[in-house]
Amino acid sequence: MVNLVKVGLLFPGSLAITNPFKEKKMFGGVGYMLRGNLVCGVIDRDLIVRVGPDGHAAAMKKPNTRPFDMTGKIMNGWVVVTPKGTKSAPGLKAWIMRGVEFARSLPAK
Repeated sequence: MVNLVKVGLLFPGSLAITNPFKEKKMFGGVGYMLRGNLVCGVIDRDLIVRVGPDGHAAAMKKPNTRPFDMTGKIMNGWVVVTPKGTKSAPGLKAWIMRGVEFARSLPAK
């Protein structure tokens, strides 16, 4: 299971990012925003990561992933990482960094 405390602890110092993350309730869970853009979120036991349309196919080839489907339609640019894929701190951090990289490519809101 994705531990919200573990996710929260990874954001402030360990990613060495000067822009603060903001936590926002969404998707029936919690999302983490950077400069107004969603990086990742936690729904139930899963981590949802925004990887962008160009990063979607590569992310889906990674183990412990599945498409993000909230409305009956796959959301291109988003991936669900199962609990097994976020079990270790390095694994969790790697997925969060994918989301950070995409969020940094977008203009601030």
